[in-house]
Amino acid sequence: MLNNIKTERWIYLSAITFTATLGGLLFGYDTAVISGAEKSVQTFLITSQGLGTLVHGLTISSALIGCIIGGAISGFFASRLGRKKALIVAAVLFFVSALGSGYPEFLFFEKGKATMGLLYMFNFYRIIGGIGVGMASAIVPMYIGEISPAHLRGRLVSLNQFAIIFGMLVVYFVNWGIATGKPLDWIDSIGWRYMFLSEAIPAGLFGLLLFFVPESPRYLCLHGNDEHALDVLSRINGPSKAIEILSEIKSTIVHHSGKLFSYGKIVIVIGILLSVFQQFVGINVALYYAPRIFESMGAAKDASMLQTVVMGLVNVIFTVVAIVTVDKYGRKILLLIGSVGMAIGMFAIAGLAWFEVIGMGTLVFIIIYTASFMMSWGPITWVLISEIFPNKIRGQAVAIAVMAQWAANYFISSTYPVMMEFSGAFTYGFYGVMSLISFFFVMKMVPETKGKSLEEIENIWK
Repeated sequence: MLNNIKTERWIYLSAITFTATLGGLLFGYDTAVISGAEKSVQTFLITSQGLGTLVHGLTISSALIGCIIGGAISGFFASRLGRKKALIVAAVLFFVSALGSGYPEFLFFEKGKATMGLLYMFNFYRIIGGIGVGMASAIVPMYIGEISPAHLRGRLVSLNQFAIIFGMLVVYFVNWGIATGKPLDWIDSIGWRYMFLSEAIPAGLFGLLLFFVPESPRYLCLHGNDEHALDVLSRINGPSKAIEILSEIKSTIVHHSGKLFSYGKIVIVIGILLSVFQQFVGINVALYYAPRIFESMGAAKDASMLQTVVMGLVNVIFTVVAIVTVDKYGRKILLLIGSVGMAIGMFAIAGLAWFEVIGMGTLVFIIIYTASFMMSWGPITWVLISEIFPNKIRGQAVAIAVMAQWAANYFISSTYPVMMEFSGAFTYGFYGVMSLISFFFVMKMVPETKGKSLEEIENIWK
């Protein structure tokens, strides 16, 4: 009987986590879908109107603007509507963006005729999707963190990072399946539309399933719905443990005002720096520009694409390493190991670039770098952001941290080409230095949160 009860709790928790991580999958799907469609979008909307590379770059990266906006407003929606309803809003934004990006002529424009108005509308729909990404990137780990038992929280929140990577992988195959065997003129006129429209399927599924998951018990307590909160906690943790957790949650609500800096500034600073370092170590340069990096080191184009596939598989494998180890060894030790590995990888690549050494060494050290990131800073940053902030300020504090993350992402990604024109060795050396600084930041400022309830972590800041 006891085993049956535990099995029922596990199934319930797994179903909730699976539904929430669909938001992470859509995060990866939406940010990567442009990779297969960008040349066709350039041909149809930009080159056909005589517009240049600046407009092309702004169009392809327009979703990032939405990501920053989504991160900034996520706290408002999470705090006012609740975590669940805020995720439903994100699902609607994903769905609208998928349909609108695939058919931007809807209602106002003639199909197949490129105009500046149509270009603006396409960018509008991409920004809408970016807002969904920004909201999901903040609220999904927050929601999973708030419903998870303390001893499983790191593992379950890390699944969100796996879902992001898996979403990217899925859309690469979707784009490949749409384009394979088709003539170029069909892809440029119709195929690219199917790539964007395909996102409507997981977005619709995400929105539908969200109606069947509960609201976060922490949010319910914050708004006086203790009975409902206790029911959710009981179904996940068991009745006796649920009463204990509910008591801890209520004590944190009573003792603090809920103003952003009522727990001091240090917790906010740590959250922001975790987000900034996650981007300043250069990971999105490695992900976005991987083929270009390998080609700049002398690899042929076909070989560079194969090396990128190898790197993608490494990303998946080492994210699983993080999922398996985060609740066993802790957050801090994984971050420290990751910082060292990233520094070794980037300094080695900087050295290869400086001495113009061409060979397999580039691939080896890129793999060391990305593997180190994926088993540490990739998933663990999201884990910490979801758990270090106290209950009454979590919504707005996570929003600030995530907005800083997307802003840092945009800065690092946009400055990479300019830095490379100056010096490849300097560029990779800079990311190595950031990796090294991140080591000392974690050593001195980041607390260990393994096995602690969210309320026990809150006591750190009192």
